[in-house]
Amino acid sequence: MPAPVFVTGGSGVIGRALVARLVADGDTVVGLARSDEAAATLDELGARSVRGELLDEDGLARAMAGAGLVYNVAGVNELCPRDRGAMYRANVDGAATVVRAAARAEVGRVVHTSSAASLGEVTGTVGSEGSPHRGWFLSDYERSKHDGEEAVLATARAHGIEAVCVNPSSVQGPGRASGTGRILLALVDGRLNVFLATNISLVDIDDCVEGHVLAAQRGAAGERYLLNGVTLTTREALALIARVVGVERHPRMLRPWVARVAGVVAEGVGKVARRRPPLCRQMVRTLLHGHVYDGSRAARELGLRYTAPEDTLGRTVRWAVDEGLVTNVAAPATPS
Repeated sequence: MPAPVFVTGGSGVIGRALVARLVADGDTVVGLARSDEAAATLDELGARSVRGELLDEDGLARAMAGAGLVYNVAGVNELCPRDRGAMYRANVDGAATVVRAAARAEVGRVVHTSSAASLGEVTGTVGSEGSPHRGWFLSDYERSKHDGEEAVLATARAHGIEAVCVNPSSVQGPGRASGTGRILLALVDGRLNVFLATNISLVDIDDCVEGHVLAAQRGAAGERYLLNGVTLTTREALALIARVVGVERHPRMLRPWVARVAGVVAEGVGKVARRRPPLCRQMVRTLLHGHVYDGSRAARELGLRYTAPEDTLGRTVRWAVDEGLVTNVAAPATPS
């Protein structure tokens, strides 16, 4: 019988889809659960949940015993974080702890979910695996994913195990209703009346999962693979919505200085009210920077095939309508 696969972050958006895929492929999956809710999610997906904490190296090593592969998908993805320390502990310290635990458990290979944001490409350039970092960060999230990726690769080298990083751009598809997914659904539903002229890079959730699986099978140790299916300007994204959903949206495009002021004001109001703001300076900086990514290496070296954006959006909207997250448009017809 093949050795089990160990997964952290299996109750998150990418993690759930990955666990479901592994179980469907016949793998025995053991998933780290940090809460009863996470444990229930993993159990429902057909995995065996193990309660534990991301920073508990001893507990992780015990849970990984006998595994043949580790996927580290756990992390915090927020552009307006309520607790920056928690983000760094998960995305940097936790990532390195997982690799050390894998080495102790004699697991030879770790696939780490990094982010395209870790590339830090210069404004106006196309980001790729070899992009020189601009030397500064748009957000705490970007810094944490960059530092986490470096920690994973350095720790793997120090302990003599293989680590492969996958770097998804903005992951979209059924199940994604937070972050950029929330923005996309608000645009579709007509609830977002203002936006920015920018570049948006996306990868389908199924392609993201396939990229993880292929990286485990074929990825070179110490390398990273950028996953990106399409890059759209704001105008192209709105045209895509019109084609797929059948409605045209015309949000007012804010000037950059107006967006920056709005970020400052919203962040200040959030601090006074002691709640996370819907907009902040880091989010505005990221949106104004935009992202243009080249995901061809994963296609060329791993054999990944990317889903057409029309299919991604159609599946996403059908799911969102069923979930009551989109109420002002009808679900697109399923392609025959």
